Amino acid sequence: MVIPGTLDTRGSDFARLAHTIADAGLLDRRPFYYATRISIAVVVYLGCWTLFAWLGDSWLQLLVAAALAVVFAQFGFVAHDIGHRQVFRTRRPSDVAGLLIGNLGIGLGWGWWSSKHNRHHANPNHEDHDPDVSPAVIVWSPEQAIRSRGLPRFIARYQAFWFFPLLTLEAWHLHVASFKALFNPSAKRRGPELALLIAHFAAYFGVVFTVLPVGKALLFLVIHQGLFGLYLGSTFAPNHKGMPVLTKEDKLDFLRKQVLTSRNVRGGWFTDVALGQLNYQIEHHLFPHMPAPSLRRAQPIVQQYCAEIGVSYLQTGLLDSYGQALRHLHEVGAPLRR
Repeated sequence: MVIPGTLDTRGSDFARLAHTIADAGLLDRRPFYYATRISIAVVVYLGCWTLFAWLGDSWLQLLVAAALAVVFAQFGFVAHDIGHRQVFRTRRPSDVAGLLIGNLGIGLGWGWWSSKHNRHHANPNHEDHDPDVSPAVIVWSPEQAIRSRGLPRFIARYQAFWFFPLLTLEAWHLHVASFKALFNPSAKRRGPELALLIAHFAAYFGVVFTVLPVGKALLFLVIHQGLFGLYLGSTFAPNHKGMPVLTKEDKLDFLRKQVLTSRNVRGGWFTDVALGQLNYQIEHHLFPHMPAPSLRRAQPIVQQYCAEIGVSYLQTGLLDSYGQALRHLHEVGAPLRR
């Protein structure tokens, strides 16, 4: 599905919305919120590893693996907010916190991920510029499906059925990509990033294989990393998958580019916590520096404004968002099935 390139491109629409949002104080920093959230995340993280050490050689460790998958994903959400300068105003404390939480805490390369994610925000769902819709394994448009070769072409035929099983490998993909990025000549902070990644995995594998026998240790790794990847992928999938895919023919202003390619997910406080408040994806893409707890308050303002200027604003339930994404993936593979 591609947006026609003839839509209105008036840049002043976003300026008026931004003025309203700023006047409502929704861009103000929330230091107490983030101090509390980060403290809770660190305490639970350390508590899980303490429980792991206390349980020892026990099958109950598989429950700890599942709990740690959730905690690792929550660390990822915090790192995401830090990367958008929602927590600290300046780059240096943001980078230090990002390296500690990302590289050391969960084995995710801070520099590589930040660069990749910023490119996604600049051109969401753009076939040529958004790394999140590159046809590495999954293909996102019929044109990509037709051009695909090898493994992507094989998977694309029935990729809607492959999607969630493949997410169990997402954490391993992120770990490997984090290391690979450090061997790029343009990589910044190569020494500190590599040292912290090595420290994470040395401690991670060392603790797991010291406490558990090999068989249980391997099963622990499969469950922990599989659920970690599945959880992360399941929180990002509702945001853009199944929304219009842009090409070079589409000429959209900033507001329309962000709103028309994003989807919100309805829900209460549990949905907000479970999805890292990224269920307010439209508001987040319009105002990436907005602290996460302000997104809920911004949502009705943005929705009403979009209605006033005639811009389609999509908000749906969580299960329906998955259904839309999977139906889109199945439709994309239709040319190959024929």
